[in-house]
Amino acid sequence: MQLDPQGMAPDDLSHAGSVVDKAIEYMMDQKIAPISVASALLGGALGLLARTMDDRAIAGVLRNALMSVESGELREMREQMPDQPPGN
Repeated sequence: MQLDPQGMAPDDLSHAGSVVDKAIEYMMDQKIAPISVASALLGGALGLLARTMDDRAIAGVLRNALMSVESGELREMREQMPDQPPGN
């Protein structure tokens, strides 16, 4: 599902996020390495985007993700988590 014309998130985004969080929790409980979990999720997300969006729209999604990294948004999230070494 794509954002509406005003840029609002779809109603089911929270539900989808909860499902992904549970999948991550399960994989971590199975002792799958965090980089493997992240790589599998990213690969699956890119595959879904490729099936449902054109290349220009996919590039926009990826630019937004990169802006989150460059702005420090992800670092702020990491700093709010309980003490964990980077990469875990």
